[in-house]
Order: sequence, then C-alpha cells, then structure tokens
Amino acid sequence: MKVRSTVESFFFRLLCSADTVEDEMEMATVRHRPEALELLEAQSKFTKKELQILYRGFKNECPSGVVNEETFKEIYSQFFPQGDSTTYAHFLFNAFDTDHNGSVSFEDFVMGLSILLRGTVQEKLKWAFNLYDINKDGYITKEEMLDIMKAIYDMMGKCTYPILKEDAPRQHVETFFQKMDKNKDGVVTIDEFIESCQKVRKISCIFRNVRNYC
Repeated sequence: MKVRSTVESFFFRLLCSADTVEDEMEMATVRHRPEALELLEAQSKFTKKELQILYRGFKNECPSGVVNEETFKEIYSQFFPQGDSTTYAHFLFNAFDTDHNGSVSFEDFVMGLSILLRGTVQEKLKWAFNLYDINKDGYITKEEMLDIMKAIYDMMGKCTYPILKEDAPRQHVETFFQKMDKNKDGVVTIDEFIESCQKVRKISCIFRNVRNYC
C-alpha cells in the first residue's frame, strides 16, 4: 500500500503512552473505538485492507485511539528541527480535529489523509480553505492568512535559500488577496478561494505549501 506522507509518518510515530500507572489505568477506561471499517471505507478513498493496515499502525502508536494537541505538537516538531513548528502544528491539529473536541481520532486521521492523498482538486482546496479559515466563520481574512504564512516561515527556520526577508509573509498575503478577493471586501470566501486557485497557477501553490508540511 503506497500511502506515505509526513502526516501518515507523523501519526504512526505518535507516542500516546501515559506517564504514570494511574494515567494508564485511566486511559484503559476511555479508549476510543473507531467506527466500523466498512463505514470508513464507504466514506473515505481507502480500501478495507488499507484501513486495516492504517488502523494497526495507528493503534500500535496510539493505544488510546486518540491524539491530543500537545502530543501532536511534540511529535510534529521532530519533522522540522530547524525551526519552530508549534504554531503551524496547532493550526494543522485544528484542521484534523473536525468535531473540535480537542483530540484527533482514527476517523479524523483517515478522513483527512484520504482528502490529502486521494481527494479531488476541489476537495483538497476545501480542506486547505478550512486550514486557513482559523476561526471557522466561512471567510479567510488577511490576518488569518498572515498567521498561517508566518507559522510556515517559522517552521522552515533560517535554512531557507535564498534567505527570506522579514516582511515576506505579508508580501505574499497581499499578492494572494489581490488575486483572490474578487469583490474587494477584505475577506476571501470559499468560492473565491477555489476559483482563484483553479484559474491562477501561482496561487495554487497555497495547497502545495499545505501538502508539503502535512
């Protein structure tokens, strides 16, 4: 099964073991049980066999069946030792935590991975829009996009070449908004986002940036 990405590797390396015996006993009573694989097969783009393989790997690394944000950040940081991935990991965690309950379950993992690896262009762009729409109000503001861009640059650290100027994130945001904000109302809707990304090749790098760091 060729299902490989930073996200998958990240999840398979999660260490969800408790720090104390008491924690382990508590965890044993609140283990998350995933939905039937048949249902996930119908909802995702993975076969039942692929889901079984994914689940075994997820369960081995995460016995409780869920991942909290602190663990997510800690393990994700191992992929970007040259920078600070804390803020971007926070945004990424929220994108995977679709029901906003403070944890990422196997179902959350599968559905996100399914879109990132096998989704249509429109599905991937909707996922990317959700990542940039930090407060989930259906719009992307300049401030939200700037927060994401700064988080990406922080994660990249100082090993980029050529060396980026300090105002590079803001310049990129201004360029994106000139292309995306069709009615110039200061926000980008999902329709404007998808239309711009599909029409303008340069803007499509938004999703590539997201994918590269997933």
